[in-house]
Amino acid sequence: MAWVVTGEFRKLWIGQLVSASGSAVTTVALPLVAVVTLQASAVEMGALSAISIAPHLVFGLPAGVWVDRWSRRRVLIWTDIGRLLLLGSVPIAAAMDVLRIEQLYVVAVLTGVLTLLSDTASQTMIPLLVPREDLMRANSAALLNLNLASTLGPSAAGFLVQVLTAPFAIVIDAASYVVSAVASYLIREPDRVPPPPRSEVRLSAGLRVLFGHPMLRPLVISAGIAAMAGAMQGPLIVLFLIRELHRSPAFVGLTLTAFGAAAVAGTVVAGPWCRRVGLGRSYLSGVFLASLNGVLLFTGRTPLILLGQVLAGLGMSLFGVPQRTLRQALAPDHLLGQVTASWRTLVIGGQTAGAALSGVLATAIHIRPTLLIATAGMLAGLLAAFLSPLRGLRQLPEQEPAGRSLA
Repeated sequence: MAWVVTGEFRKLWIGQLVSASGSAVTTVALPLVAVVTLQASAVEMGALSAISIAPHLVFGLPAGVWVDRWSRRRVLIWTDIGRLLLLGSVPIAAAMDVLRIEQLYVVAVLTGVLTLLSDTASQTMIPLLVPREDLMRANSAALLNLNLASTLGPSAAGFLVQVLTAPFAIVIDAASYVVSAVASYLIREPDRVPPPPRSEVRLSAGLRVLFGHPMLRPLVISAGIAAMAGAMQGPLIVLFLIRELHRSPAFVGLTLTAFGAAAVAGTVVAGPWCRRVGLGRSYLSGVFLASLNGVLLFTGRTPLILLGQVLAGLGMSLFGVPQRTLRQALAPDHLLGQVTASWRTLVIGGQTAGAALSGVLATAIHIRPTLLIATAGMLAGLLAAFLSPLRGLRQLPEQEPAGRSLA
């Protein structure tokens, strides 16, 4: 994988690795600021969590339009600077003893909007910086950033919060955006096809590409269903392990570590696996492996619980790399931002619905049956892809995709 992290893509990759690591610290530190420093209530914590997700649902489609019209390099630079200022305000306010929960709400919302723009710009810039034949390797490298950050970041965050206190641990994230902004500034962005006139821009353009393409349509339907079902498991895992199985917090940490380590390993093997079995079958195998987590967790047996977490982490990478690559390769260049943002809106929207549904089902029918329902949902998403042309897709189509002319 290392050889593809060269040239202009290396600058993007380094910047995103540093900022993702910093963000992983804030993911832990910001809620701890609310709980420990501000003594936030359960209602306030729920609101903080909800408004962190809201930008992806509210601004997802407009963000795609904006990214397609603006310089993606400038989007990366200015969103890094904006997050630096917003997150930097938290330790400053804490030092001055004027920090309030309302400020955390504002920081969460605005950083969410900027992160949405940055993530959309970085994903849509990858096809501009690497040849088409290297897209899969580049996406493996990009996902490696996220998996490393999400695996190591929480542990680092716990240590930093212990040493520095939660508000000042956020300084690490703020500082990471300085490095990311410099790396983005150094990128030489290739010329792009001029965007269409404003009168021709529609918020639905990305959705029309996703649902109008014979390969992307089953992919987005499958991913949306699987994301909703997979999100049903997330809120229940810790609850199930602690309250139902009476496992220790250390065991919970071990399961999360197993998931993260497998996800990191998965990004290394995803590229070779895609080339061996084909893009379509790699996606199918990844969703299948991830779906087994709910059944194995249901058993309550320690080896199977750990195996389920390993398979979920590995599966996430095996389906993540081909779906990103297909989306980038098959979407029209001038609509790539809108396609990416539309995808994120649908998938994150599905995750939000799944997380909310999990609580309702777990209360009504208990946790174990809910885990099986989540598995069935993921398998339904798998079936949607299996019964489509995706099943036989081995390589990126050489011909121009049908969605290229959509505007």
